[in-house]
Amino acid sequence: MTHVFTIAIDGPAGAGKGTLARRLADHYRLNLLDTGLTYRAVAYALIQHALPLDNVSAAETAARQVDMAKLDRAVLSAHAVGEAASKVAVYPTVRRILVEKQRDFAKTPPGAVLDGRDIGTVVCPDADIKLYVTASTEVRARRRLAEIESIGGTADFAEILADIVRRDERDMGRADSPLKPATDAHLLDTSEMAIEAAFLAAMAVIDDVLAKRDKA
Repeated sequence: MTHVFTIAIDGPAGAGKGTLARRLADHYRLNLLDTGLTYRAVAYALIQHALPLDNVSAAETAARQVDMAKLDRAVLSAHAVGEAASKVAVYPTVRRILVEKQRDFAKTPPGAVLDGRDIGTVVCPDADIKLYVTASTEVRARRRLAEIESIGGTADFAEILADIVRRDERDMGRADSPLKPATDAHLLDTSEMAIEAAFLAAMAVIDDVLAKRDKA
């Protein structure tokens, strides 16, 4: 790949887009950005400074200070941070600040795989490849429960399911950059797919685009 190549991956929480993004970035040797972590970083900064999540000015300041190279997944993956992130993510000014940072990241050679909620529709509407990865709410809840139990934790399936439904409603219902597939996105439903099958399906789409580009 001699030019900056961008793969945009969108979809709801728990659909498997994060794991898929990491596999694709490694396979195609592209930079990787989980854009959800940028919103989590803003929420984490507010929590650390004991600031209310509805303090838009503080959220804007935190967004300007987010360093794309220092997003600590281990810290930012905490459930409470994720809940807080979906609340600060509704502020248009915060989104604009982070979107500019995300676009700059995407322009860095040799290119990037970005996953989030509005990559193909807002952040990188001209991405070379757009994937919309989804799965049923029940499947996503089961995956989340298995993930928690795999690290020795305990959780209630009904509560996880309710939480996922709430997050979907917030993400899909917000006025600014709602979660939805781009009109030219390739839909990938992973409800009945293991990650390997999803990875191979995504690769088939990407390789087809690359082959056509090489012939052009």
